[in-house]
Amino acid sequence: MALLFLLPSFLLIVIFVYGFIGWTGYVSLTNWNSLVPDMSFAGLKNYVFLFSDFRFQADLRNTLFFTILFIGLVILLGLSLAILLDQKIKGESIFRNIFFFPMALSFVVTGVVWQWILNPSTGVNLFLQTFGIQPKWYTDTNILAGFQWGQIEFGLPAALIAVGLAAVWQMTGFSLAMYIAGLRAIPDETREAARMDGATEFQIYRHVILPQLHPITVSVIIIMAHISLKIFDLIYSMTGPGANFVTDVPGVYMFETTFRGNYYANGAAIAIVMLLSVAVFMVPYLINSRKGAS
Repeated sequence: MALLFLLPSFLLIVIFVYGFIGWTGYVSLTNWNSLVPDMSFAGLKNYVFLFSDFRFQADLRNTLFFTILFIGLVILLGLSLAILLDQKIKGESIFRNIFFFPMALSFVVTGVVWQWILNPSTGVNLFLQTFGIQPKWYTDTNILAGFQWGQIEFGLPAALIAVGLAAVWQMTGFSLAMYIAGLRAIPDETREAARMDGATEFQIYRHVILPQLHPITVSVIIIMAHISLKIFDLIYSMTGPGANFVTDVPGVYMFETTFRGNYYANGAAIAIVMLLSVAVFMVPYLINSRKGAS
């Protein structure tokens, strides 16, 4: 009886998840790069084209730096705010709701709002102009600490910082919730014992609290990496590819290649590369989780 109840879900997952992944992988090995299907075998030609393409190289650079910036700030801000709220400050519930609120929004809404806030001619720049400061935000094409690598300048695109701020603003609440739950799960007796041994508050957090939060940190890293590696809606609604593709990511490239350019095989190849990049983070995490559960 249990198998009968699980069978419909199992069949749907096999067809609409793994079946479509297999179909996408197959299309990426064909010559189907027009409206007329051409399923002749092309081998790795589409992948070779991608990795030699200026735009895709820029996408990989942008994804790398966006992921590092995004994960680092989400963990730092989430942990800092969680420690602050764990001090039983007045109005804790109000601050907690304020920090959680951005998570209720979609990335599309976040992108549109932050596009206006960081608009070089409006938004926050109207205030900064009074101090003689007028950053270009997401329209900046400069590459910070860049050097030539292949066809692209390898470094942190300044425009990505603006996009990273919007993403961090939305997802810090998730990190905060995870760390708050972890802090509240640590018994007060553990802290009291450390204090009786003469440990300072800084030493308590460094040697007692933070090591116990390690599993939560790993979970936050995995989930945030999953979001950053496949991000599309925030970039598409806020900046698009940007000049010289300084804010472009594989998700945007795949959408434009497949549904606007009708290069279906190339788009499928981009999708497979995105899938593999996410699998690099997710598969080891799932394996370790299963080992820990057993």
